Amino acid sequence: MKRIKAYKFRVYPSKASESLLNKTFGCCRLIYNTMLYEIKNKNPRSTEKQLKDQLPFLKEVDSIALQQSRINLQTAFKNFKEKRTNYPIFKSRKSQQSFRTVATNGNIKIDFSNNTLKLPKLNPIKFKDDRTFTSPIRQVTVSKNRKNQYFASMLVEEEIFVQPIEDFKNTTGIDMGFSQIVTLSDSIQVPNPKYLRNLENRLKKIQRKFSKTKKSSKGREKLRLKVATLHIKITNCRKDFLHKLSTLITKKFDGICVENLDIKGMLKNRRLAKSLQDLAWSKFVTMLEYKALWAGKTLLKAGRFFPSSKLCHRCNHKNTDLKLSDRVWTCPKCGTSHDRDINAAINLKNYFHNTLGTRGIYAGGDDVGLKPAMVIASQLPASNAVVFETRSPSL
Repeated sequence: MKRIKAYKFRVYPSKASESLLNKTFGCCRLIYNTMLYEIKNKNPRSTEKQLKDQLPFLKEVDSIALQQSRINLQTAFKNFKEKRTNYPIFKSRKSQQSFRTVATNGNIKIDFSNNTLKLPKLNPIKFKDDRTFTSPIRQVTVSKNRKNQYFASMLVEEEIFVQPIEDFKNTTGIDMGFSQIVTLSDSIQVPNPKYLRNLENRLKKIQRKFSKTKKSSKGREKLRLKVATLHIKITNCRKDFLHKLSTLITKKFDGICVENLDIKGMLKNRRLAKSLQDLAWSKFVTMLEYKALWAGKTLLKAGRFFPSSKLCHRCNHKNTDLKLSDRVWTCPKCGTSHDRDINAAINLKNYFHNTLGTRGIYAGGDDVGLKPAMVIASQLPASNAVVFETRSPSL
């Protein structure tokens, strides 16, 4: 089956290329903000050609990148109308600096022998990465972080050969928590690395110094880079940890069941928000989704109201009096002592077998019979293949 994969390389542009990249960032931002301003004030909408006639410097950059800025604005309004996001806002220089260009008539080329990437109106740019691919590039997104490092993210359509797994001999349930980021049904627990919390005091000291510096001074720029470097270090450490953890789990298990948590609602709790963002549960589940897809494994999301912690995995008794502070509890019916997290992981594993072993109902409402996972996946849209989300059974 064909799947779209992204390869993100760090690129090292020359001074001339760096100047043109920065111009492209600014011109794309200008197109986006101008068109958004016209929509807000109900003025006649300008096209890229009209804006180029008014502002000749727009002709210096890639025209496809300017078109994509308009498309991005249209997508933002579409998402707003469908109530997926808030009303679009203006972009500033302090926001994410990026632009996207689409491959047409061989305008984008990559040479792995010389490690160079050719983009429209730019000289070949050097990159460092040992990964290679043979599929043609569909589009490239160039971005710059707060540390002034440049990256190119390339989308390619690759053929993935997956061996369908028809039985689930090796399965696991995953309970996610705060002290233990992951608890598996075989009692393996992975401690929370707390990357933000561990570097928080160091970050506070630098930010305190930064706030007292004079604007536009050299000292302020040095401290700004230090703050950016520390934030990038935290992000990279967290991402590296989640990649390694998700890869180990998908390699070891054929079937995986996770909780479908209401993370947006949980982030509204001011006492939990910082710890939740440091855990990055959503990113971890996303990694499990696409890695399970590539490996032919099955990922099942339990219903949001499935009481995984309150159920006794031995007698199926539901403990309605269980509090969040009760980390260990004893079942009043069978007398079994439970560790809260391990018990929840075992219940999720049982939920996986009960759902795919008998009958299950997907989020879309489709009734699914006893079929191999890959057969079921072939009946779903390509973006949702091998990722199932079920409703909670009535208990």
